[in-house]
Amino acid sequence: MKKLIVVADWAADSVNCQEIRTAVEGNLKDPSNPNITFVASTPSSIHTAFIVQQLTEIENRYGRPGDTVLFQNTDPRLQTKEGVEKAKGADFIVVRLQTGMYICGPNAGYDFSLIKPLIEEVFVYQQLDKGSQFRSRDLYARVCAHLMDSMEDDMDLVEADPGIIPDLKGAYIAHIDSYGNMKTTMTGEDLKGKVEIGEEIDITINGVTKKVTYTHNLFGAGVGKLVIYPGS
Repeated sequence: MKKLIVVADWAADSVNCQEIRTAVEGNLKDPSNPNITFVASTPSSIHTAFIVQQLTEIENRYGRPGDTVLFQNTDPRLQTKEGVEKAKGADFIVVRLQTGMYICGPNAGYDFSLIKPLIEEVFVYQQLDKGSQFRSRDLYARVCAHLMDSMEDDMDLVEADPGIIPDLKGAYIAHIDSYGNMKTTMTGEDLKGKVEIGEEIDITINGVTKKVTYTHNLFGAGVGKLVIYPGS
């Protein structure tokens, strides 16, 4: 049985997590000892995309991606300003990475955008975009269980073009860690040749502009100074 990592904007609620755990166990062939973990995101598909990419990278580097299923569930229903019938959300997709790892969840906003270069195949699981308000428990848990049991060939998956996953372009704050450090969607390559180490530059976030120093690392400009630097 494969392990399951759940990344969701409801995962900070222990009641929701236990409901999902119970629903997944109820759909497994052998529910005696499943490995299920939860990571909380916010109702932001950019934040969820960062977490999914980060966990995928760590799993590919240190874990067993071929024995791992990741389920992300962030769907803020931003596709329309009108009322949503039957809690209809984004299409549920299943992607298989080049490492054999499966990632599934609603294709809402940028949820899958940062892992797009790693994707081998994309599938749509039809008729999972509507139903109960908590589809994670009532519909998605069954899909997760089937993927954990390596039953993907028995599922009603329809192959799709990777182009259904949007590209994430531009500079965004994708995550703020427990120390208050802001992780952005920029990379060291974005600043290469444009800024020199030790140089001060202007950074604007939500209309507020601050001067920051470009350094090699978090501690490269002295105590109390704002810095921008390539992450680990």
